Amino acid sequence: MKTLFHWLIAALAIGITAYVVPGVTVTLLGAFIAAVVLGALNLFIRPIIVILTFPITLLTLGLFTLVIDALLVMLVSYVVPGFLVAGFWSAFFFAIVLAVVNWVFHLWSHD
Repeated sequence: MKTLFHWLIAALAIGITAYVVPGVTVTLLGAFIAAVVLGALNLFIRPIIVILTFPITLLTLGLFTLVIDALLVMLVSYVVPGFLVAGFWSAFFFAIVLAVVNWVFHLWSHD
């Protein structure tokens, strides 16, 4: 039940973020599928990419992780029908706003 709740919150966060960030469109079904795919990529692929790009991340004082997040959002856009990102900068701002929205939902969902 807790996993379903987190999945619904993630889909809602994607929908809200797509509404706020220009250049990103999402359908209802696309938001649910994107939540699953983005969660899986963040769980399995992102740690490997972060380790491989650690020197560049260190040189940029961690800001390169935002680029990694944007590239993962673009990958989700290519894979998930109903979730469209216009370009890199839209994906970049989408990743930033999504992190903030998820943070707010995280504060709200915990005691």
